[in-house]
Amino acid sequence: MTGFKDEPLRFGGKEFASRLIIGSSKYPDPATMQRAWETSGAEMITVAIRRMNLATGGSLLDYVDLSRYTLLPNTAGCYTAEEAIKTAVIAREMGLSDMIKLEVIGDERTLFPDTAGLVEATRVLVKDGFIVLPYTNDDPVVAKKLEDAGAAVVMPLGAPIGSGAGIRNPYNIKIILETVRVPVIVDAGVGTASDAAVAMELGCHGVLMNTGIAQAKDPVAMAAAMRYAVEAGRLAYLAGRIPKKLYASASTPLEGMPELI
Repeated sequence: MTGFKDEPLRFGGKEFASRLIIGSSKYPDPATMQRAWETSGAEMITVAIRRMNLATGGSLLDYVDLSRYTLLPNTAGCYTAEEAIKTAVIAREMGLSDMIKLEVIGDERTLFPDTAGLVEATRVLVKDGFIVLPYTNDDPVVAKKLEDAGAAVVMPLGAPIGSGAGIRNPYNIKIILETVRVPVIVDAGVGTASDAAVAMELGCHGVLMNTGIAQAKDPVAMAAAMRYAVEAGRLAYLAGRIPKKLYASASTPLEGMPELI
């Protein structure tokens, strides 16, 4: 942020200057993907383990500069706790990371999470030494259960994955922020820069997005827009907005001013 020093995003013993986490799928080509990453200013890139070709050449990892970016493996495509746990263990055994974005999907059409399986998998993985970032719905009760299970952050959806619908329930997100002590990172549903700004203005600690950038008409330009939106929303939250009022309030009060006529 120009002229402003913010504290880093901290969780799991790690620190990040950027509060934007970016994905690695759906881009039109690898070159565009790499330019979008760079333009976004993100320091963390999430990759779907089940969709990677780890056995042969041409892997997505060939495009990730690990000296520059922190890899965040995710368990996208897992529909049971057992499947997600196994996928996370495979990622760690491959030397990718002990940090995992945990997804346990409960419905193939909406991609809403199976919250019971998510809490179970979080508890197991935390006991096994993982830093767990669970993707969940916007339910404050579930968010608290995930925190109690040892999650390093909670990642409520803004809207269904890939929908671009924006923050559909800001009130629940606000309650989650008041309920848990770990960082809250909005994950899924961000479609444009104003969506990211809203999430940050609510007080969220970060935003994770993929489709909103990758499938924009110009992914690189959208990556820049998202970067500025996250920074602006964060700064606005820290600055503290004025209260909303029903009626007008003069910018220049007349009380105490001398008569001109």
